[in-house]
Amino acid sequence: MATPPGATADARPAAAAGEEEGGCVKPFTPEKAKEIVMSLQQPAIFCNMVFDWPARHWTAKYLSEVLHGKQIRFRMGMKSTDTGRNTVPQFETTCSYVEATIEEFLAWNCDHSGISGPFRDYDHSKFWAYADYKYFVSLFEDKTDIFQDVIWSDFGFPGRNGRESTLWIGSLGAHTPCHLDSYGCNLVFQVQGRKRWHLFPPEDTPFLYPTRIPYEESSVFSKVSVVNPDLKRFPQFQKARRHVVTLSPGQVLFVPRHWWHYVECTDPVTVSINSWIELEEDHQARVEEAITRMLVCALKSAEDPHNTRAWLNPTEVEETSHAVNCRYLNRAISAFFDHSGTSKGVKTQELKTNGEDMKKDELNVYHLMEVEQTGSQNLTLETVKQEVASSFGPDLLPVLPSSEKPPSERGGIFESDDKDFVGKGGEHFGKLHCTKRQQRMSKSENATVGQIASNHAMAHSQTFISTDDVLDCLVNPQVTKIVAQLLIQGRSL
Repeated sequence: MATPPGATADARPAAAAGEEEGGCVKPFTPEKAKEIVMSLQQPAIFCNMVFDWPARHWTAKYLSEVLHGKQIRFRMGMKSTDTGRNTVPQFETTCSYVEATIEEFLAWNCDHSGISGPFRDYDHSKFWAYADYKYFVSLFEDKTDIFQDVIWSDFGFPGRNGRESTLWIGSLGAHTPCHLDSYGCNLVFQVQGRKRWHLFPPEDTPFLYPTRIPYEESSVFSKVSVVNPDLKRFPQFQKARRHVVTLSPGQVLFVPRHWWHYVECTDPVTVSINSWIELEEDHQARVEEAITRMLVCALKSAEDPHNTRAWLNPTEVEETSHAVNCRYLNRAISAFFDHSGTSKGVKTQELKTNGEDMKKDELNVYHLMEVEQTGSQNLTLETVKQEVASSFGPDLLPVLPSSEKPPSERGGIFESDDKDFVGKGGEHFGKLHCTKRQQRMSKSENATVGQIASNHAMAHSQTFISTDDVLDCLVNPQVTKIVAQLLIQGRSL
């Protein structure tokens, strides 16, 4: 990736900043850090913000002592080999699972021959293990004092600590399939080892071929194996703008709302802590998720009522009945209006305007998106964003687009080297100007329709339409957004 003049491609570990640590001075006040988090429209790395957190020392070894004897669930997946990578994502529904202690994980991870115990059926040279999405409130239910070791209040969220956090422990090669989170934005603190993040902006969603199978509330998965894409099946993916960065211990990655991400452990043992920050947009997003749940559960349960594990992600306890899902949708809409309060009229007017645009343009999804993106901007907001962009420097590193080609485009395996694709440059790294966003959207106007039509081009029959094909259209994020707005508009009349 080309690095701007005066910038470097290294995202240096926070521990290297001796002056800041010695003087106990952090580069951003909580108020400034929150302003950045709530305004920045691109991923960025905070440095020198957590050097005094007790959780800075939460290595896997330390956690094995704190959680001595406690069994947790590890997801087991196949490692990639030097002969190639699978062009199909390893979704959680295709993985195996092991209940084990962290001590047993560490013993297996040392590759001891003839190891017994829960990992005995998994050759360390062929498998990776990942204890992912471990909520503190369940993991440390009898050790709640440890919540104070995580201090998100340093980022401007008073009282936020480990109680609102999630723990991740993985071995080399462990990864999360490419997806976007429906709710909030994300702060990720890297404690031990390194992780490589592949990120794609929200406006590239049509190029990521979104799917809700496997179904998990709040997660929209990509059908593309982003580290080894099948470009014959997913040709639009070539247009996606990949941002790549390796997160090192002591750094905190900010992932803005709806940014796609694929995350892979690049060291023998990795430990991360994250927290999803609630946003105003989450209230409508919950309505969209309720619509999605209702449609997915209804169609997939009708298709095969006895095989929910094939389409329901392991993180979901069970599929719910249509009656329950109807109540869930009504609660989500009621909560939307309860939250709106006195601003209900303003929000309703916005929805009416959108409805008029949809009528004039014959429900043109893309025109609606452009109207929302351009109409929501104002001078004050743009001024704040410009000020936030000016904060980039050695303590706030922007994650920039990468020139790195996926293996199917450059003829080789995607290597995990030590290069970090970020810069320390300045002002022009902020959010794209509105005109550029419009140009990008105009290029992708036909992409969503194209990707939906080609999702199953490799199926055994060109004329066969499956339940999943229908769902990919009905619960496409852009479609559910419109449905949610129409439902809310109807309730407001």
